[in-house]
Amino acid sequence: MGQKVNPIAFRTGVTRGWCSRWYASKQDFADLLVEDRKLRNFITNHPKKNQYKNAGIDRIEIERTRDEVRVMMYVARPGLIIGKKGQEIEILQAELQNLIGRRINLKVEEVGRPELQAQLVAEDIAQQLQKRSSFRRTMKRSLEQTMDAGAKGIKIQLAGRLGGAEMARREKQSMGSIPLSTLQAKIDYGTTEAMTPQGHIGIQVWINQGTYGDDNDGADAQTGQASKKPKRAHKR
Repeated sequence: MGQKVNPIAFRTGVTRGWCSRWYASKQDFADLLVEDRKLRNFITNHPKKNQYKNAGIDRIEIERTRDEVRVMMYVARPGLIIGKKGQEIEILQAELQNLIGRRINLKVEEVGRPELQAQLVAEDIAQQLQKRSSFRRTMKRSLEQTMDAGAKGIKIQLAGRLGGAEMARREKQSMGSIPLSTLQAKIDYGTTEAMTPQGHIGIQVWINQGTYGDDNDGADAQTGQASKKPKRAHKR
């Protein structure tokens, strides 16, 4: 009992698409997988880490063709990544090409409602805790903002020396419904750490964005494309 499963991994290939979409032979698969990991780590641990954190990177998706590697970044504030006249994104693209020695096609897409993305909510909580904000007030504010944005439910869990206490503990708050075992439920999950003077505080966020059949945002199991319902013909 008490075993936890990552909600994204649980749904991948069933109701959610993959974040890396390419096919390779047995000989090349391991090398390309390491390349994907290098690209993601380089972007998240970039020398301009603070600038990228403020931009709010939700996720990075990678597609491969024979000629190039397509890297798609989903960002809350794309202007910080693109820079003036696209200078920053060109520099980043050149750095990624030097890293793996392949042609990179880098695209930045804006995330419409960052309050509904679990990773961005977790990073926002981490920033507040690092500014010595009260953890209970921070959790309550995040719950309310996410529910106001149209989420069906949200759960936040913090673990560590909360409020500077001598002994580490866990605090959990939730609002709405979070059906983690329902594969059709669109559960987004994000995790990060807040580096406070008293120690690291782990942050986990689960957000229920509805069900995959409700709207056009639902990803098809294998292709990652939006699922479309066939229209019924009406008889007169």
